Amino acid sequence: MRRSLALLGLPLLVLAGCAAPGADPAAPPAAGSGGASVSGPDHRWEAFGRRAAEVADAWRPGPAWRSGYVPLDEATVLAGDPGFTDETKQAFLNGWYRDQVALPTARPADGTIRFPDGVLRVPLVSAADAYAQLDQGDPPPCEGRPSTPGPGRPKGGPTIEPGPDGWVATQAPSPCIPLTVTGVTLGSATVRTSRGEASVPAWLFTVEGLRAPVARLAVAPSAVGTAPDGVAPSRPADDGVVGAMDLQAVNGNRVEYRVGTGACDGQPTPLVLERDDVVVLGAGVVRSTGPCTMQLVLKPLAVTLKAPLGGRAVLDVAGGTPLVVRR
Repeated sequence: MRRSLALLGLPLLVLAGCAAPGADPAAPPAAGSGGASVSGPDHRWEAFGRRAAEVADAWRPGPAWRSGYVPLDEATVLAGDPGFTDETKQAFLNGWYRDQVALPTARPADGTIRFPDGVLRVPLVSAADAYAQLDQGDPPPCEGRPSTPGPGRPKGGPTIEPGPDGWVATQAPSPCIPLTVTGVTLGSATVRTSRGEASVPAWLFTVEGLRAPVARLAVAPSAVGTAPDGVAPSRPADDGVVGAMDLQAVNGNRVEYRVGTGACDGQPTPLVLERDDVVVLGAGVVRSTGPCTMQLVLKPLAVTLKAPLGGRAVLDVAGGTPLVVRR
């Protein structure tokens, strides 16, 4: 029985598995218009090429894309390898913090964003305002979990008091500790923007237990541009063509991203259309024909472009939406 997928209101299941590291989609690229290339295993994915070309043709970013500051990364980034534990990683992803230091409330002088093609002076926010954006609330309580091992209890051991036969092994509860901020300085962080990688003013928060600071971009909202809405073709995407949900990482000409498929669909084939000014991502899947649960499965993929991505926009083939890195 055929079924349709909706992106909202469905259970979310994330599965591992991706294209071979550094691999392009399976077959030699076919020439496209405007210096584009579309890769795919055979004629099954011609529908992707047609739709991707329409999405690329409709992309009109406006002057701010090349003259202003339009970030394509999240506003909270890491300034190096933090050396996460399971608990600190969970706290970082959820935005759980507590401050143990006075946070300056005064707004500093204007700062400078350094792009590959020039510089831009921008107003900044205070450390206190940046922290208020960084902190997303407190973790849930973690009942029955002492902060330190009790007498005679092995470190990292079970959480239930021993019975007649000694300690009882139990499954560890979910991490439930915040990150403790012990210092803050004004510095910079490297982020993707519409004008390529840029050095952007950022408040660097020293966090207890992490080897690298957590950076919150310090540019005032009035100076932050937003990526324009993409323009999608009026018709739905062809069956078997799925869109990209977000970017996971960009390293030179290698782009890692995620697509949403049905729970019973086959392994997606990464597909890309590459032009001098824009890149369109998606995937091709073979749909299941039998009954299946209504789940949206996020699957990681990777493509290698002919040239480094630079300041080119990356668009979703389904909706034409500009994609940003989600960590």
